[in-house]
Amino acid sequence: MHRRVALLSAAAVVAGVLAPAGAAQAGAVSGPDRDGPVRWSATDSWSERRTVSQYWTRQRMLAARPLSSPAPRRTARPEQPSRGNPWSARGASAGTGGRGSWTTRSSSTTPSRGTPWSVAATSAVRRQAAVPNSPGLRWTDAGAVVRTTGRVFFTTADGQNSSCSGTAVTSTNESVVMTAGHCVKLNGQFHRNWAFVPAFDDGRRPFGTWVASRLLTTQQWNAREDINFDVGAAVVAPLQERTLTDVVGGQGVAFNQPRIRQMFSFGYPAAEPFDGSELIYCSGRSFNDTVQTRDLGLRCNMTGGASGGPWFQGFDESTGLGWLNSVNSFKYNFAPDFMFGPFFGNEAMAVYRAAQNTNAL
Repeated sequence: MHRRVALLSAAAVVAGVLAPAGAAQAGAVSGPDRDGPVRWSATDSWSERRTVSQYWTRQRMLAARPLSSPAPRRTARPEQPSRGNPWSARGASAGTGGRGSWTTRSSSTTPSRGTPWSVAATSAVRRQAAVPNSPGLRWTDAGAVVRTTGRVFFTTADGQNSSCSGTAVTSTNESVVMTAGHCVKLNGQFHRNWAFVPAFDDGRRPFGTWVASRLLTTQQWNAREDINFDVGAAVVAPLQERTLTDVVGGQGVAFNQPRIRQMFSFGYPAAEPFDGSELIYCSGRSFNDTVQTRDLGLRCNMTGGASGGPWFQGFDESTGLGWLNSVNSFKYNFAPDFMFGPFFGNEAMAVYRAAQNTNAL
């Protein structure tokens, strides 16, 4: 039986509302390195970034709606993310140093500094009693997750205004947003007018609009849109001479971790019954997809627009900090109450490392 899925990026076709003449066009920077991700130039100058920022009016942002996307492709020998030594970087709230504390964890590597990462029970001291097995509730607490999670806006190659979700993460350049691969490139074409709005609130932008200078994804998503590698990143330019995580803080990241663990997922779903105006979360123990992919699954009723939103291991509700360990990617049409996200192995780590070493200008 043919199984169709719906990826969770969101888009709106607004009659007469397309990018203005001269709007920023993304262009290729380089093809894939032998073992590295693929990168594009999203904007090349301050004037292009100003054009993108001005393009995203409140009306255009609120008009974003779901966009259908390709289903996982069945192959005789499906490729799966390669797995190496566990590695992680600790996040930090705004005002405490956006770069966080760096640590590696493996059998052969001793942490150079910081506290080794581990999956631990959530803090006993909480602002609210978050539901540990939530299929989808509004996040009413504060904490770093509110500032670091945001909506992503872009225009697809065929002129559709679109939205996803994304996360500001700790990085050496203090400028990295992690999201899904289809939120940077879809149907063989990269997106333009790409911007990140942290703490989006019904059209309000308390921390501004951060325009991408570079976009990245895995080789596998770039070449054949393999859903097992649906990972993307953006490097955003400074805003008013400040970097992203200096302003909003950054979540930690973790790769090559155990697969079945307690997770918290966040995003801005925009399709009914949601409208993209509020931060929604799901929580529960992840499981392995046994249907068609190598992805992780989580009980979650978030809808279109949540794509690219973070999955956290070791999430602490008292601080709103965790370790990004997957992103919202797709749903099977026959199982709408379950979300799936890619395993963060070596390929996802390569995207992150390339992004954090990319000049934000």
